[in-house]
Amino acid sequence: MVNGYTGNILRVDLTKESVSIENPDEIFYRRYIGGEGFIAFYLLKELKTDIDPLGPKNKLIFATGPLTGYAIPGTGRNSVGAKSPLTGGFGEAEVGGHWGAESKHAGFDAIIIEGKAKNPVYLWINDGQAEIKDASHLWGKITGETEAIIKEELDDKFIRVAQIGPGGENLVRYSCIINDLRNAAGRSGMGAVMGSKKLKAIAIRGHKKLDVRNKENLRSKIREFNEVAYKPVSGYFKYGTGYGIMEQFATTGNLPTRNFRDGDFKNAKDLDPGIMKEEIGLKMEACYACPIRCKKIVEIGEPWNVDPIYGGPEYESIGAFGSNCGINDLKAVCKANELCNKYSLDAISTGVSIGFAMECYENGILTGKDTNGLKLNFGNADAIVQMVELIAKRKGIGDILAEGVRRAAEKIKNGSEKYAMHVKGQEIPMHEPRLKQGLGVGYAVSPTGAEHMANMHDTSIASERSIAVHTAIGILEPLKIDDLGFKKIRALVYYTNWRNLLNALLICYFVPWDYVDIPEIVRAVTGWYTSSWELMKVGERITTMARVFNTREGLTKDDDCLPERFFQPHTSGALSEIAIKSDEFKNAISNYYKMMGWDENGIPTKSKLEELDINWVSQYL
Repeated sequence: MVNGYTGNILRVDLTKESVSIENPDEIFYRRYIGGEGFIAFYLLKELKTDIDPLGPKNKLIFATGPLTGYAIPGTGRNSVGAKSPLTGGFGEAEVGGHWGAESKHAGFDAIIIEGKAKNPVYLWINDGQAEIKDASHLWGKITGETEAIIKEELDDKFIRVAQIGPGGENLVRYSCIINDLRNAAGRSGMGAVMGSKKLKAIAIRGHKKLDVRNKENLRSKIREFNEVAYKPVSGYFKYGTGYGIMEQFATTGNLPTRNFRDGDFKNAKDLDPGIMKEEIGLKMEACYACPIRCKKIVEIGEPWNVDPIYGGPEYESIGAFGSNCGINDLKAVCKANELCNKYSLDAISTGVSIGFAMECYENGILTGKDTNGLKLNFGNADAIVQMVELIAKRKGIGDILAEGVRRAAEKIKNGSEKYAMHVKGQEIPMHEPRLKQGLGVGYAVSPTGAEHMANMHDTSIASERSIAVHTAIGILEPLKIDDLGFKKIRALVYYTNWRNLLNALLICYFVPWDYVDIPEIVRAVTGWYTSSWELMKVGERITTMARVFNTREGLTKDDDCLPERFFQPHTSGALSEIAIKSDEFKNAISNYYKMMGWDENGIPTKSKLEELDINWVSQYL
């Protein structure tokens, strides 16, 4: 097998209680690369149409990439995918930490989980061997307790654990999978799929040595990174994401405030990680083999006890539980984030769901009777902490919100639909599409619903300085952040296809490997004579396959939309006179389809599938 891969795919059937290993050929690996590429392939190839995402016929896929497990900065990630219980379409999420590297060292490029166990189980993988073990004693426990018991039970403190907490067990539709207690495969509801299969955890230990085709070339690239490329992101080393931008985002209108309604949040600076370091205490740690160390660790004694084993909040968590809920109490935000990691909940969807409920409460759609007396006003810090508990345990109003804002609004009715901030059923992340309008189009066309990571942020191509790195893919001049013309959509196509490639290679977006570095690294590891062009085509292949999956599952161009709120200005403050123009947005969607080689209904053409060397996919259209 080519370097970069073990050549082994582990398949686990929980219904039959069987384990087997498959060995794909090199063409498979080169065509789909890994991560999201493997997931798109297996979901299309093996899932039948219209299956229940929470039924035994769904498949849960854990995948690595060719660079996973090597001491390369930014490659300590793995991907998880299934049919999403939140959107009913393509589901996929990436996660950092050490679990992915351990999986590769244990001898596997991917793990496919099928069927459903009769009783709770966990999977133990140790140097190429896999065993299904009883987890009845673990069911119902929070993540910290589960990991401690597994490590003691298997007598190895270096075991890495990917798992669900009670949120996943209770099938909260946006529950996530937690690696190493503090790293979340957050989006799309992968934790609910894991819970539906009665799979509590996957524990892994491995010692396999990974070979490199050209060691000196790889060492040279890593030295170059340490000497030059590390400097632009060195701020993450001290504070992680969110540092120095909270007040700036509030001023420009990019900080979601009170369920994306308002543009004024005067206390934004109170949420800055710099305050966290000064007043709470902040330590940093890293994913596997990464020098950036951008992962926060916080410890708080009062008024809420926050255990440092669960890390600390990233920007998305700070925004979702902070400004989005009208909260400027950083300790409350840290506690809400800790609870999400204990219970395995996606912090974005949890925070947006609470913000939705708060706006419903303030408009009289929900009352104290619905909330069991809990005052769900914007700004109530105690309420967000209590609501996370209620959602995870599906108690009271939390049971409704655990379904996600789309389904919650369908149940609550009475005009609540206009406060449900989602795309395709997935709650919107903490970046404002009224400001970054190309990002808004990216939200709309994303196969997983609103998605900020595999997306273009307009501010990154708005100045001569910011576009410098992107000239390698033909973005040669700055573009206005509110522009939705042909050049902006062309940039969106190139940008998102490249980011989907990164989701296949499993390279972190925060590490500044560029369009030239990445092919060189892939060549050094695998020995393939590859290029940016070939790798970009992998990203486009993934984008297209995910679109075909959604088309097969009944999603249409009508699902490529945004909430009506974004076609109206903020009620106050920044962007109070700016909104997305409906006709420009519709034209942008149409132009995106054309540039992707899709027809007027957003369906990939057969000629495009042929051009991407995935003609077998046409049978699903």
